[in-house]
Amino acid sequence: MPPAPDPASAAASLSLTQRLRRLWPYFRQYKAGWALAVAATLTSALTEPAIPALLQPLLDQGFTQGNLRIWMVPVAIIGLFAIRGLAQFASQYALSRIAGDGMVVLRRRLFERLLTADLSLFTRQSASQLANTIVYEVQTGAAQLVQALLNLARDGFTVVALLSYLVYLNWRLTLIVLVLVPCVAWILKTLSRRLYRVTRESQTATDELAYVVEENVLAHRMVRLHGAQARQAERFDALSRHLRGLALKATRASAATTPLTQLVAAVALSSVIAIALSQGQGAPGQGVTVGGFVAFIGAMLMLVAPTRRLADVVNPITRGLAALERGLELMDGVRPETDAPQPAAAVPERARGDLVLDAVRMVYRDDAAPALDGVSLHVRAGETVALVGPSGSGKTTLVSLLPRFVAPTGGQVRLDGIDIARWPLALLRRQFALVSQDVTMLNDSVAANVALGAAAIDRERVQRCLEDANLAAHVAALPRGMDTVLGHNATQLSGGQRQRLAIARALYKDAPVLLLDEATSALDTESERLVQQAVARAMAGRTTVVIAHRLSTIEHADRIVVMERGRIAEQGTHAELVAAGGLYARLHSHPAASPSAPA
Repeated sequence: MPPAPDPASAAASLSLTQRLRRLWPYFRQYKAGWALAVAATLTSALTEPAIPALLQPLLDQGFTQGNLRIWMVPVAIIGLFAIRGLAQFASQYALSRIAGDGMVVLRRRLFERLLTADLSLFTRQSASQLANTIVYEVQTGAAQLVQALLNLARDGFTVVALLSYLVYLNWRLTLIVLVLVPCVAWILKTLSRRLYRVTRESQTATDELAYVVEENVLAHRMVRLHGAQARQAERFDALSRHLRGLALKATRASAATTPLTQLVAAVALSSVIAIALSQGQGAPGQGVTVGGFVAFIGAMLMLVAPTRRLADVVNPITRGLAALERGLELMDGVRPETDAPQPAAAVPERARGDLVLDAVRMVYRDDAAPALDGVSLHVRAGETVALVGPSGSGKTTLVSLLPRFVAPTGGQVRLDGIDIARWPLALLRRQFALVSQDVTMLNDSVAANVALGAAAIDRERVQRCLEDANLAAHVAALPRGMDTVLGHNATQLSGGQRQRLAIARALYKDAPVLLLDEATSALDTESERLVQQAVARAMAGRTTVVIAHRLSTIEHADRIVVMERGRIAEQGTHAELVAAGGLYARLHSHPAASPSAPA
């Protein structure tokens, strides 16, 4: 199979017009804003040549002939600047609205894609990379690009208006000014390519630097415990210096644009003055008045500023495009989770909870041993089955197959006799509740975390679930009760409290199958007792699959399945397995050998 095309390489090969066309669907919805922006920008540009045009009669008539009506010129200048200021305000506001609306649309689609992405995305990209792309890259890119397009349109119209006025005054001298156009175009094309390449490298370097920060925030205790601060500071410093070097490269490419374009403008201006003086163009009475010559030079000098800004616009356009394309590449490169291609004819809204694994095989990489190798297991509805075994034996992979977090590479998994591949994905996952060893909570209220996914929060039901999870008293003591916002992953709660909150969430969902990654090994005796009571209530009347870390906690399971190297080594009750003297008996007699983390 040929390798999948790299979205970043494909984007880099597109022309500027093609790249802008890719973004247009996200910024086109505010049509009135575009109309206002274009009209206001055009109005602002047309006022530019009017300024030197008003100076010509002032010089030719006001000072030399004392024309009494010339007092209208200052009034006209004031009115002109008022019109231009209003037009610039309108165009700025309209473009800001366009940027904001486009940013909202693009962010929404990116986040929706993130919520439905194939789970392999989260193994390829870190949380900091995804957050940086969706939040900061899109915001920065939209603001830079739309503002740059505003400047491009305004200064482009201004250049056209001033050149038209110069042609009207003296078309021969204007030909010299036109030398600016191809020279500036060549400068922009050459430097923009380099700037785009450096910008993409800077994005990657920024992601790497953010990931180092994320790692050290998550592992702050281990870093301090092992005295690794100096090494982590070296890593951060090395990446910071690399990013600084790329920033300097971008600055050189961007900063070189302005002086080069100004030099071209200066050469053209000097040529015009020299030719005009050599031909007597500046002397009164020889075809051109003083006012006409001053108006020509004034309009030509006014060309320098918009020409320079047109050169400067390459930098924000390049950076804005690179940032927004990062988001498009995320959407292009992310595969959504595949729903059932051929749904079963009759799928129940609520399953009984009968689970069957039939010769299931799971291989993550071709060059690695299979995580599951021909596993067959029947878990009857309402039965509690515990999975035990050494680390790497396949327990977590087996549980991950049930809600289709991963798909088997061979064999079949059935729920109530129906292949889970034929269950609609959303309906399938409604049949499972998960209490994981690594509890994850959202930065929302206690009630919202318990009722996660519910269309509306039933507060009485939340209260019952908190009581069953032995957490109601603690929640009642919080400042706002169940409306208290938990903060980042509920870190202000103890380990046992967070675990019981996860159990309350599972109780609220009331799914027929409970997947329990037992996590009592790190709790104190009292917390463990409360969690075990809550777990017992959650298991009542449900099919339960438990990944056991402490064998003493699953002695009363209906059946214990012992796994080793991706296969089922033995299964039975606690008493039967101890009497058999196999792997389970050895693990039970040597608790230190029991796994402390899921496989």
